[in-house]
Amino acid sequence: MSSLPGIRSTRQRTAVAEVLDSVDGFRSAQELHDLLRRDGASVGLTTVYRHLQALADAGQVDVLRNGDGEAAYRRCPTASHHHHLVCRDCGRSVDVEGPEVEAWASAVAEEHGFTNVSHTVEVFGTCRHCR
Repeated sequence: MSSLPGIRSTRQRTAVAEVLDSVDGFRSAQELHDLLRRDGASVGLTTVYRHLQALADAGQVDVLRNGDGEAAYRRCPTASHHHHLVCRDCGRSVDVEGPEVEAWASAVAEEHGFTNVSHTVEVFGTCRHCR
């Protein structure tokens, strides 16, 4: 894992990175912490949150808010702009392109005189494995 500004490379940071690499889909900090504890890692929940935030700030993880407003994280497989289909039950996610969304966001921004616009689109549903 690349160096993160202001965060030392520690066994806890390595453990958080490894658990992120081992899961498919988005997981809350609490879920990741539970997995770490189950594997015998001695990492506090606050440390998990701190490392997840550092990874998010560095663009190394995707972050979204689930239906309850809780942040969920997953290792970002691509650096390019993308959107997600997310299973409400298991957290599995699929990266999707959205050229129509991009065109719509640009048109609406231009119509209202906005520049330097960004957006996120998450589509929630139930995956075929959870149906």
